This record gives sequence, C-alpha cells and structure tokens, in this order.
Amino acid sequence: MNTSSTKSLQERHAPNGICFGCGPANDKGLRIRSFPLLEDGQDAAAAKLVCDWTPEKHHQAFENVLNGGILGALLDCHMNWTAIHHLMNKTGLDKAPCCVTAEFKVALKRPTPLGPVRIESWIVSSTEDRASIEATVTAAGKVTAVGTGLFVAVKPDHPAYHRW
Repeated sequence: MNTSSTKSLQERHAPNGICFGCGPANDKGLRIRSFPLLEDGQDAAAAKLVCDWTPEKHHQAFENVLNGGILGALLDCHMNWTAIHHLMNKTGLDKAPCCVTAEFKVALKRPTPLGPVRIESWIVSSTEDRASIEATVTAAGKVTAVGTGLFVAVKPDHPAYHRW
C-alpha cells in the first residue's frame, strides 16, 4: 500500500487536528497516518487499521531504542482512530465522530529498535458509542508492544466534541 499519495483517516476527517499523536496540523507532533486494510468482501466497519511510522533520534529512550511513552502515544491515537473508523461505518455517519480514550493499557514486550514500526489494530467489540480495540507494534520483524483500549464517542457537552 502506498501511503505517501493517499490521504490517511486523520488527513481526511480531521485535517486541522492538533493532537500530539495524530494531529496533521501539529508540526511538532508524531503525525501518525492510519489506513484501513479491507479484505475482499469485508465490511468497512470490521477493517483492521495499519500505521507505518518512523521515529527520529529525539524519540529515543536510550541509544537506538524507542521511548515507551512515545509507543503509548502511537498506540493510543491509532487505536482511537480504529474506533472512530469503526463507529463511523457501523452507524453510517458521513463524518468522523469525536472519540476519546476511556482507558488503555500498553504492554512493552521487548525494546523497540529505532527504525520503522508498524501498528496494526482491530475491533474486539463495540456498542453504539464505544469500541474496545487491540493493537500490536512490530519493529524489525518482532512484536515489541501490545495495546488494548476502550474509546468512546463524546456528546456535544464534552470539550472534545467540536475538535475537528
């Protein structure tokens, strides 16, 4: 998949987003780009999402190893976009619902070398306004971290409601 010429979910649905992890408009952020991977005949709401991202030297924890907090931010934002994509397609919305993280957990399995990482995430379960997500981070051919989380579409009285 050539992601350089294709707009990510973030670029299509939240081009003015300023989130540190996923905001396309945050010049100092991580600016992750998430894309659905649809298999033949698969419902868009069930799509796995993928993100390929390459850290820079200032993202190190120590020599040639990615910082665990950065891994947490990558997982949090990518899983949130998995929930957004799922809920949008499940409920037939024409625009992305604003979702926030209700809870998430990261397990660091081994050091993540400083180089390209791939994050893959998928839906575990969902209701009308929330989704449980699981994800993996792979680097140098090995799973280095896993994440789980619960993400909730917010109502108009929530401060994040109008963020896109």
